[in-house]
Amino acid sequence: MSTRTWTWVHKWSSLICTAFMLLLCLTGLPLIFHEEIEHLSGVVQAPAMPAGTPHASLDDIARAALAQRPGEVIRYMFWEEDEHPGITYVSMASRLDAPSEENNAVIIDSRTAAILDQPKTNEGFMYVMLKLHVDMFAGLPGMLFLGLMGLLMVVAIVSGVVLYYPFMRRLRFGALRTRRSARIQWLDWHNLLGIVTVVWLTVVGLTGSINTLSRIIIGVWQMDQMAAMTAPYKNLPPVLEPAHLQASLMSARAAVPDMEVRLVAFPGTLFSSPHHYTFFLRGNTPVTSRLLKPALVDANTGILTDSRDMPWYVQTLLLSQPLHFGDYGGLPLKVLWALLDIAAIVVLGTGLYLWLRKPRQAPSRIAANTHAHSAVHVFADTGLQTALAARKEETPP
Repeated sequence: MSTRTWTWVHKWSSLICTAFMLLLCLTGLPLIFHEEIEHLSGVVQAPAMPAGTPHASLDDIARAALAQRPGEVIRYMFWEEDEHPGITYVSMASRLDAPSEENNAVIIDSRTAAILDQPKTNEGFMYVMLKLHVDMFAGLPGMLFLGLMGLLMVVAIVSGVVLYYPFMRRLRFGALRTRRSARIQWLDWHNLLGIVTVVWLTVVGLTGSINTLSRIIIGVWQMDQMAAMTAPYKNLPPVLEPAHLQASLMSARAAVPDMEVRLVAFPGTLFSSPHHYTFFLRGNTPVTSRLLKPALVDANTGILTDSRDMPWYVQTLLLSQPLHFGDYGGLPLKVLWALLDIAAIVVLGTGLYLWLRKPRQAPSRIAANTHAHSAVHVFADTGLQTALAARKEETPP
């Protein structure tokens, strides 16, 4: 493509997505440190007990949760032993197919089955940040829209890199023209931070777009692998009163002894079937700890019926999540992710500023100089007028 075409692609892809990318970068910054923020805000911790204290039966934990919220049903139990050891999180609602906004949480001591807390799940600063970052409070349409904005950002990055090289041939890499006007200085900072963060922005944009497809990917998994695993139960009546939860847990662990249970989905929920508990297990290596393997256990008998590795498209989704938030390398990687996020905010903000404050020139002068001068920066395009103004300032009288 010609330089003029690349310029058009870069300008409009940048202008369309910049405001939304600013929103995602601003809301993503606290989400990087969500664990640390939750700890500072006083999230409940399990009381100290001697090492090796055995866990209570899951049947006892389920009974404790149901007694705490009578009239509701359990949808999920999950554990975060790395961050919150000794705690079982129980997700409950008025019915199995209730929308996620109606979720009620009960935090239970895994060793004693004692109720520790019932936190509010749909309020507070972190909840607002998460919803704005995930779907802008617009559900699936909001998620897909943000995914499209992420792809536009990648297009803007690629086109910006193509246009960056000819522009920078006149300058040393990273040059900051401090003696020029404030506008030219902002342009140089915009270019420098943009090219430094180009790989990170591309990775975050692509993984974020993949994450917005999570509901669709789960739906495909249900129609594909889950349907095949539950085919023998297709014509049987659903299980209305699931039992044998602890026995089912033992069956899942016996089938995959080198993995640990991360989540159990109760019969009739999104991640299970009307007849099974679905235990999702993870490995203990840096890669397998990010992947999940389902094990289906008959909720009437507590006997394992099937267990398979997730298909490639689900594994792609699972691996994209830690890459997006930088939560696979501890606090040092989170700090790096935050610094890159701040740099991206500067790139976006300066690009938007340069576009809004572009100088006015006569149309005839712009047309005459379009092919000769095309100084385009990396992310939010300032337009040909900005490039011509920068060129004019560099030209000696």
